[in-house]
Amino acid sequence: MPDLLLSTDRHGVATLTLNRPERHNAFDDGLVALMSATLRRLAENERVRIVAIQGAGRSFSAGGDIEWLRRMAGASFEENLRDARALAEMMQLLDNFPKPTIAFVHGAAYGGGVGLVACCDIAIATEHATFSLSEARLGIIPAVIGPFVIRAIGPRQARRLMLTAEIVSAAAAREMGLVHEAVPEGEAKERLARTTEAMLRCAPGAQKEAKAFVARCGERTIDDSIGEESARILATLRGSSEGREGLSAFLEKRAPKWASGGSEANVSQTADR
Repeated sequence: MPDLLLSTDRHGVATLTLNRPERHNAFDDGLVALMSATLRRLAENERVRIVAIQGAGRSFSAGGDIEWLRRMAGASFEENLRDARALAEMMQLLDNFPKPTIAFVHGAAYGGGVGLVACCDIAIATEHATFSLSEARLGIIPAVIGPFVIRAIGPRQARRLMLTAEIVSAAAAREMGLVHEAVPEGEAKERLARTTEAMLRCAPGAQKEAKAFVARCGERTIDDSIGEESARILATLRGSSEGREGLSAFLEKRAPKWASGGSEANVSQTADR
């Protein structure tokens, strides 16, 4: 079976399923390369509106595959650096993805799995999901995923998780800001569907601009320069084709052209290794 499955519904919701359930969907170099290649294709596919990431079997992702880590422990520094750069590139592709992304977490999300969650725009977890930055137990640190996790939960919480490698609950992950919601198992898929439907009602161009805007403004001081930049962005978007369509649709009491309801799947694909 392939390590990554891709299905796209008729509304443009692409679901990436990590498909190594016997390894708790742990990464190896093959899956990292496959994820990167698939994210590039989805970014360029105009039919795709949203990307959701989930895991097959009992876990979301256990992070780095132990056999992969053992192999890299015996590799040269140059080989290790090349391998680590590939993982960093995959995380950056997800973090900078130009369309909305959702992590749907059940079971364990450890190590690099936490990195995937932190890189997605929205994270929904089942109430029994668990999270851990477990790298210190192996004599390493979550260096590549660290910047994304620290941004999500802050330095104080990151210190705790990195230094203890303890397992935390979905409720605790929500309090930290790692996930947005921790919902009962039986309600999780319905909550995911409601979230995707809400995003499908929004303009794709505006969503892309919103992601870029948050990335630019997140750590900046609010001053005259950011005020001027913000004003120019708003003026540009109000006069754009999407801005005009959105206003017209509101005044005419109709759905805008980009709006779509439901998430009924009709396309299934396989992302081969």
